[in-house]
Amino acid sequence: MSTEYSVTIGLEVHAQLKTKSKMFCGCKVEYGAEPNTHTCPTCLGLPGALPVMNGEALRLTARAGLMLGCDIPEVCKFDRKNYYYPDMPKNYQISQYDQPLCLGGDVPLHETAYPKDAQKTIATPGKKIRLTRIHLEEDVAKSFHLETASGIDFNRAGTPLMEIVSEADIASPEEAFAYLTALRQILVYGEISDADMEKGQMRCDVNVSVRPVGQKEYGTKIELKNLNSISGVRRALAFEIERQTAFVKAGGKLDQETRRWDDDRGETTLMRIKESAHDYRYFPDPDLLPVRTAKIVESAKVGMPELPQAKRDRFVADYGISEYDAAVLADDAALADYFEAASKGSPKPKSVANWIINDLLSALSAASLDLSKCPIQAAYIGELTALIELGTISGRQGKEVFAEMMVSGKQPAVIVEEKGLKQVSDTGAIEALCDEVIAANPASVADFKSGKEAALNFLKGQVMKLSKGKANPALAGEILAKKLQA
Repeated sequence: MSTEYSVTIGLEVHAQLKTKSKMFCGCKVEYGAEPNTHTCPTCLGLPGALPVMNGEALRLTARAGLMLGCDIPEVCKFDRKNYYYPDMPKNYQISQYDQPLCLGGDVPLHETAYPKDAQKTIATPGKKIRLTRIHLEEDVAKSFHLETASGIDFNRAGTPLMEIVSEADIASPEEAFAYLTALRQILVYGEISDADMEKGQMRCDVNVSVRPVGQKEYGTKIELKNLNSISGVRRALAFEIERQTAFVKAGGKLDQETRRWDDDRGETTLMRIKESAHDYRYFPDPDLLPVRTAKIVESAKVGMPELPQAKRDRFVADYGISEYDAAVLADDAALADYFEAASKGSPKPKSVANWIINDLLSALSAASLDLSKCPIQAAYIGELTALIELGTISGRQGKEVFAEMMVSGKQPAVIVEEKGLKQVSDTGAIEALCDEVIAANPASVADFKSGKEAALNFLKGQVMKLSKGKANPALAGEILAKKLQA
């Protein structure tokens, strides 16, 4: 990015709530259902149909507000946002305008939320992105543009949708990436939304402007649409910032507009001149009464989960693992639970963390599996590390056992027994092996006695070879050293 221009970014994130039914009717919320099979007069906007609020959607939105540090006013209300598009059958959307459910709050950006290639060059470590508001509304239908026609699926119309609006605090594509990653983690932790962008459960509109460094007034705001992934948001911003900067540097004057991101071509194109809020002619929905929020907030507090940052801090304090390991494990709620379950069976949680981060995640990735399909029970990772720590098997044998666990899902102790991998830790047996190796390798013995420390490793290797890898390597090294120094 040019150092001559400041970048200002604000995000509007739409997240579908994890409810069984739609926002104002009883139709089922189900991803991937046959088109137009979950509809009724209310979500189709037929005359005479009246909306009824989904209490669970209100509770989940309040929980999101609590987890993000928002203020929740005593009263909120719903409004009609009027516009005509084929995906809104009523020609208006029920939303919230001047009295939303949540106000303020923030999203903390932590190191591992940034793209991996940017984690060592974070401009403002510990930054928090302020929120303007969170409001609740209904989703629109999904349009399909075919070669010679367009189709529309009203299954999604009416799905509870939470819009999270940030302040213009984001200063780079990398911070936008970190913001979306951290926000998604919190929504998933709270079981508020699955927030899967590939399924359209979390969508994002981006507002971005550039201005010369030192200029107080913001530049012209451009909105970006059609962003289907967190990495796509980063790429779209990088392109648009470069485009706007070059245009302004050349003496051009930007117009406020909405642009579409084409991920295949890697560029934005004009969609339309941007509407203003007054174009929507907001007014209170006459079919819905204002909502008093006190009982909803109390209900939202029940079973509140631990926030990702609090979990990271607790992992460091309680399990003695590094801040980086804690961040990797706590970034995913399911992985954090797996680690805690595994640590119950291990004398050294640090070893558990290493096996999960370095071995398990790599093996799952190579097998194209997510954690929910993992063949290894969490307790078995703890048992495997315990076998290694107690000297029952060596670290190398542990790798062999782990590979078999990934294939069969068997308990590590069973695999050790079946493969005859139990490590020999009997002092007498190892002493006999050491005596045999010393007698067979006089040159290496002489090298060690003349000060060549590497000779000891050679002799230890011969003991391991003689024992077919079953001798305890630490004990073998200790016994060899004592015999050679005698």
